[in-house]
Amino acid sequence: MRKRWMSLLVTGLLVGGTLVPASPALAAPTFKVPFPCGQTWSGQTRSDHSPAYAVDFNRTDDQGDPVVASAPGTVDRVTDLGGTSYGKYVRINHGGGYSTYYAHLSGFNVSVGQTVGYGKVIGWVGSTGGSTGPHLHYEQRLNGADIQVRFNGTLALYWGTKSYTSGNGCSSGSGNGTVDTSGTPLTVRSGPGTGYASVGTVADGTRVTIACQTSGTSVTGTFGTSSIWDRIGSGRYIADAYVYTGHDGYIPNVPRC
Repeated sequence: MRKRWMSLLVTGLLVGGTLVPASPALAAPTFKVPFPCGQTWSGQTRSDHSPAYAVDFNRTDDQGDPVVASAPGTVDRVTDLGGTSYGKYVRINHGGGYSTYYAHLSGFNVSVGQTVGYGKVIGWVGSTGGSTGPHLHYEQRLNGADIQVRFNGTLALYWGTKSYTSGNGCSSGSGNGTVDTSGTPLTVRSGPGTGYASVGTVADGTRVTIACQTSGTSVTGTFGTSSIWDRIGSGRYIADAYVYTGHDGYIPNVPRC
């Protein structure tokens, strides 16, 4: 009987005497961090999570912060489970069997059947369902089974906590400026404010590329008083009050961090 089943299997794979190759697996989408361009979030993985490969994202005062689609696709579920499980969550179908889940949202910004792209706000961070505090529960799945999360093709940290900076929805625009401190090196901070740690300095007269701009501690410098901070690298911010950009305020077409 076993030989007969093997014979039938081989026969089923033959067409005109030629083996039919298996269909190649579709490549995974290029998933990005599910938050707006330039934002940095703490992502935690743990072996006792359900499902195990999900990532919980947090940052200070994150209740109500926007959550964005991590890859293009079609929204196929917008569901409110009330005070249990995922609570308010969105699922996006990315094709090829790949999908993403965004859970514990405080509200929705999409509807079923809607096509979304990188950077599209789909909802806001909340603490609905079985959550014990505001955060985003995020999953990547293949054919319904959770898989280890990757951003830009790089595997997330398993197991532990890691900071992730989003490149999601970033425009191709960037700005330039020249540091003007009348000779004193300008302190570079790890975040947009004087309360963040110093991570180096930039010499007076240095030409810098500004990836994005955001609001932070108000600083009085060479060009007046401003609360704008310029990100000049991953985790590297300088006070715009000391940077000549040719603009009074935010630079047009440069994204907000």
